[in-house]
Amino acid sequence: MDPQDNVIFSEIARSPDPMESERTDLRPQTFDEYPGQERVVENLKIYTQAARLRGKMLDHVLLHGPPGLGKTTLAGIIAQTMNCQLKMTSGPVIERPADLMGVLANLESNTVLFIDEIHRLPSHVEEVLYSAMEDQRLDVMIGQGPTARSVSFDLKPFTLIGATTRAGSLSAPLRDRFGIVEHLDYYSPQSLAKIIERSSKILNISMDTGGAMTIAGRCRGTPRIANMLLRRVLDFALVNGKNGIDEEGAQSALVRLGVDTRGLARMDREFLRIMRDRHDGGPVGLEAIAAALHEERTTLEDVYEPYLVSVGFIHRTPRGRQLSPSGTAHLAETERMFGPQF
Repeated sequence: MDPQDNVIFSEIARSPDPMESERTDLRPQTFDEYPGQERVVENLKIYTQAARLRGKMLDHVLLHGPPGLGKTTLAGIIAQTMNCQLKMTSGPVIERPADLMGVLANLESNTVLFIDEIHRLPSHVEEVLYSAMEDQRLDVMIGQGPTARSVSFDLKPFTLIGATTRAGSLSAPLRDRFGIVEHLDYYSPQSLAKIIERSSKILNISMDTGGAMTIAGRCRGTPRIANMLLRRVLDFALVNGKNGIDEEGAQSALVRLGVDTRGLARMDREFLRIMRDRHDGGPVGLEAIAAALHEERTTLEDVYEPYLVSVGFIHRTPRGRQLSPSGTAHLAETERMFGPQF
């Protein structure tokens, strides 16, 4: 399989910082600039306003949902709304309890600490957070054996914001210490069109409504992918001598990118084809699909499968993954329109 098949979605989802300087410019800075996720945004507005009225730090926040939906952006907006510093790290880089202790001990007063992929904290590291979150205290063991003793240090007031794509992977003791838990879901095409139009203005791109809606309908309900596709469609427009993006130009570019009418890329369609052609639609185990695609199981679970499940193209069953009639129909329709190699 061509390694470029993965470029459209898997790399943008697995690598949090490509083109970070550009993407940062596109991030909303306030709740009012944040399109979509209306219920979550309204709740966070209330929580932050109440915390400011009390003169206290916001309760610890857990944001969970598929990648690319704006969890990091919301953390930045919360910090700005609370007039706090924002410190950022991620679960995979914190390997030892001492690493996390150092981060916590060096926090200044009234800081928002954002931990991305918090579900990937090792269990022995995670335990450091219990007293820190609940009592604003750090318990440190000094010495070993019979002479070992516990020493407590008071921490400065802080709010922890944890982000995860797998809320079920968090231990119950850690999950229970978050006072605010919000789930982010995929965006509607209308919300994504607003995001694309806003990004177009920031990037000084001429964009008509048809072009915005065409891109919005093919970005898997995900703002990160919407902004990535916007830039790639712009590349085609510039090379073709156009000063902006219209519906026809957007459709042509997206076909060249291998993105179909429901936002599926080549790897997604290969996922469905393997189920249809090799396993008669399933049920089939995810390990078998991963082996056929030469991909890691975790990549399929985190990057491809959530969207395919959300649009009803595959079903999770006790015996494995099952290709749905709508998934079969979409695959057949795409092959009729663009050919089996699309």
